[in-house]
Amino acid sequence: MSSDASIIIAIDGPAASGKGTLARRIARQFGLAHLDTGKLYRATALGVLAAGGDPANAADAEKAARSIDFSRLDDERLQQEDVARAASVVAAIPAVRAALLEAQRRFAHHPPPPAKGAVLDGRDIGTVVCPDANVKLFVTGSAESRAERRAKELRQDDAVAIYEAVLQDMRERDARDGERRVAPLSVAPDAVTIDTTQLDADQVFERASNLIARLCAPVGANRR
Repeated sequence: MSSDASIIIAIDGPAASGKGTLARRIARQFGLAHLDTGKLYRATALGVLAAGGDPANAADAEKAARSIDFSRLDDERLQQEDVARAASVVAAIPAVRAALLEAQRRFAHHPPPPAKGAVLDGRDIGTVVCPDANVKLFVTGSAESRAERRAKELRQDDAVAIYEAVLQDMRERDARDGERRVAPLSVAPDAVTIDTTQLDADQVFERASNLIARLCAPVGANRR
């Protein structure tokens, strides 16, 4: 439990596992504020690219991380594939993670009113950002199923998406996320894993919401 007794839900998982969709639905269901922490790294990457910098350059990336405007995290450019690839690169830089860590923790422990708490989704929420979270979920799926989901999303946005290319990019991103020195993607010991390979979004939401309602009875008793 956090020091101010707000509810904190941590949802981690690899790219295109469905964790973002789940986090948004959980936030609506339980009256929680939502932070997609991946957008912070995408915003950092976008800042580097827009300035003509190198995402692998620690100085460029840290400068962009410290200049993020939280009110502009819905910028459509954050969904571009080049930004997503660069985000995975900047996320492996210790100085970037340090610059963004405190902001994430402030959001989790002091969510904007009238939220009863916060749900954060990312790669290291349950292990690093909020190890004190009330509920920790690790949402995953096979690389093939996640690549298929991502390719479908891109086609809906009128982007040309070849499944094989998306799958290769997914595997490379998984490797970077899991092998980085600082805060690698991993399952917290007390996290509940939900494999979405054979589940649709409604089934994932039902499993997660039932678990949260059991573990966070005061919030569960006041669902929206």
